[in-house]
Amino acid sequence: MDDRFRTFRDATAASLLRAPATTPRELREAVANGQPPPELAALVQKIRTRAYTVTDQDIDALRSAFTEDQLFEIIVTGAFGAARERLSSALKAVEEA
Repeated sequence: MDDRFRTFRDATAASLLRAPATTPRELREAVANGQPPPELAALVQKIRTRAYTVTDQDIDALRSAFTEDQLFEIIVTGAFGAARERLSSALKAVEEA
């Protein structure tokens, strides 16, 4: 199947996961793969499965350990990882159909 958007996704992944940022590359990779450290597990799980339920309280609970920029990177990386996983499953289903 022709994937005309692969280049754009790869560029987004490179920028998001491998470019310099306020969070370490390893943390962003772990979050994107759904394997965050324990202190981020609840937030990342919510982002990956039911993002609409994330509240200010979820974020406030992490403010003492992470800066605003770090929280932004974690949230975006978690959402990107979930989207990437869903897209991969959908493309596989289409190819198998």
